[in-house]
This record gives sequence, structure tokens and C-alpha cells, in this order.
Amino acid sequence: MQNSNHASSARPSAAKSTIKSYRDLEVWQQAMDLAVECYKVTQRFPRTEMFGIVSQIRRSASSVPANIAEGHGREGRVQFVQFLRVAQGSLKELETHILLSARVGFLQEKESNPILQRCADVGKMLRGLIRALDTRTGQR
Repeated sequence: MQNSNHASSARPSAAKSTIKSYRDLEVWQQAMDLAVECYKVTQRFPRTEMFGIVSQIRRSASSVPANIAEGHGREGRVQFVQFLRVAQGSLKELETHILLSARVGFLQEKESNPILQRCADVGKMLRGLIRALDTRTGQR
């Protein structure tokens, strides 16, 4: 698993090379960028929300790349897929917190829309990687 070529989840320059680390996975890199963006945008939230929605956004945002990394470090593809599915769940949780933040006025549309688009992009990458791994293991 760890030395497999996941072309759909690696940057174009790495597409023909072997994936040696979770850091080589484009989906992990994009999920990290998403988490950084969430940390930055929540710095402007009211201080009264530090242990409320800010904490929830940051926790779910950081959970996405963390689960990708943890799953990649496991022994087999089946476990990796399981962690990728957990990452998908964290991504949906993050989307919900972003939508709620916009509804209550903590985020403007111009702030929430790019984050939601990035969530959609990471979600597509996760689904593609899961499909590729499921096909190889015959899971489906």
C-alpha cells in the first residue's frame, strides 16, 4: 500500500513516481491547505466562540489530513480506506460548521464559498482514492 502509485491522489509531478509518504498524496496536501485556511479565517471570529464553533471548525479541519496520514501509516489497504472514510466524515462536519458560521454571520459568503469549494475538491479526491483502493482490494 505505502509504495503504491496513487495517480489520482498525487500531484502531477509525482504521478509517475512511487508514493513514499502520506505527504506525497495530493489529497493530504490539499486537506492541509484547507485546514490552514480554516485556522486563518477563524482568527476573526468573536473571542466568545473560541471554545465553541472555532474549536469545532479547527478540530474537524485538522482531522481530515490527520486521518489520511494515519490511514496511510496502517498495514493494509482496507484500514487505509477506513481512515479515508473517517476523513470524509470530518470533511462533512467541517462543511456543516462553515455553513452554520455563515448563517449566524461569522463568515461572509466571499469567505465561506472558497472554503466550501475546497471542501468539495478534497471530497472528490477522497472519493477517487477510496474507489481506486476498493477496486484493488475487491471491496466495493
